Amino acid sequence: MEVYCTRPGCPRPQNNFPDLDDSSMLKTVQQKFCTTCGMPLILSGRYLPVRLLGQGGFGAAFLARDRYTPAMRQCVAKLLQPSANMTPAQLKIAQTLFEREAAVLEELGNEHSQIPSLLAFFELTVPSLQPGKNDPFFYLVQEFIDGKNLEEELAVKGKFSEAETMEVLREILKVLDFVHSRGSIHRDIKPANIMRAKSGRLYLLDFGAVKQVTQTAGTSKASTGIYSLGYAPPEQMNGQEVYPATDFYALAVTCITLLSGLPPTELFDSYENEWNWRSHVQVSPRLAQVLDRMLLPAPSQRYQSAIEVEAALKYNSQQPTMVVQPRSLPTPTPLPTQPPPPTQQPPVPVPATPPGNLQSGPRRAFSIWDILGGAAFTGFEGGLLAIALTSLLPSPGLSIGLLGAIVGGLIYGQYRRAIEQTEMLIISAGTLAVLWFFPALRAAVTIYPNSPFTGVLFVGWLAALGAIAATAIFRLIYKLLSTF
Repeated sequence: MEVYCTRPGCPRPQNNFPDLDDSSMLKTVQQKFCTTCGMPLILSGRYLPVRLLGQGGFGAAFLARDRYTPAMRQCVAKLLQPSANMTPAQLKIAQTLFEREAAVLEELGNEHSQIPSLLAFFELTVPSLQPGKNDPFFYLVQEFIDGKNLEEELAVKGKFSEAETMEVLREILKVLDFVHSRGSIHRDIKPANIMRAKSGRLYLLDFGAVKQVTQTAGTSKASTGIYSLGYAPPEQMNGQEVYPATDFYALAVTCITLLSGLPPTELFDSYENEWNWRSHVQVSPRLAQVLDRMLLPAPSQRYQSAIEVEAALKYNSQQPTMVVQPRSLPTPTPLPTQPPPPTQQPPVPVPATPPGNLQSGPRRAFSIWDILGGAAFTGFEGGLLAIALTSLLPSPGLSIGLLGAIVGGLIYGQYRRAIEQTEMLIISAGTLAVLWFFPALRAAVTIYPNSPFTGVLFVGWLAALGAIAATAIFRLIYKLLSTF
């Protein structure tokens, strides 16, 4: 039988014990030790790790077998594995989070069928690899869910349909309704923490970041800095108090990630400080309105309970099915809407697409790196073309006019995304090659008479840096003016 060593850094953690293939020996043996580092292998005298499932910043997870069950039940043994360079305060936080996960699983997992149940929680102290020292190890054993998390599922099958996303939304809302009713907040909803078992049932995992809702007056309610970047709402990232609405925000980000197949960083426009997900998906208006409200920056503006979200989704089933297409408006005029009936939840206003974003199909928003990279390419290419044109054409005015037309075309091609980063590199390399093989095209360069091609590179890089600086200054001025 193969048994895996759980000591961090063990050079050969896989151990093979043929005698454990005998069921009677497996049930009665007191302990087995790693043949490489001497680590006890049978955890708490009961659980035998068989392989590593994964590891992160705070710990590692192992698939294990429970030898005291008739069918050698599979389970997950999680080891608290803090980094060696953690301070005592950071180690204390890690231990607190680990104990919190065990307590939450014991309280919630045994009561809800979509939360893994706790099987054991214990500490193991063993001799260190350094003579004269002992090392403490903390283990948590929980129910094993045989399946894939939604992050893995998304990578394999691609983006989810609206019906598939609605299933995820409704199922996790049921779990959150239970969690919130017990006075807890998950604080780390994301595709990687939602597991789909082979039976099709969805489970909510990783309760290490759970925060208890404090009702005592005067008690500090500040949130610790534990969250997944892109999924956490502003109040959580700022270390402020968290609410049930905090989980709804992260769940909405999870949904738009599944619908679009894109990470949150590509769906959020940091320049406008707003979500720009609708241009990447096609969904019914009501689902879009529900997700938009869940994504509002202020917790008070979002739904306050899972029941509210579910009620808003049920209203959609009573309406005619329509599809929200990627928006392409001729003018920034708000979409006309009819007043809702008294019992209807007012729809979330849909901001009109500004003129700079007019498009006939989905197009990813430009990041700051896209803009500065494009400026560098335009400046570099413009410098090379200036050398070639002034060497070929006798009239400076004609050279400048033709150069302006070409550079303008390059900028327009980048704006329409007809030229992507790969094409930029190919175009620049091609222009350099032409200047290399045709010395007459670089005759205008006199900076380095003994090495004209060095002069070509100098002019190109100087033009690229100038374009980056000009773009950054223009962008800064625009942002300052836009605040007034």
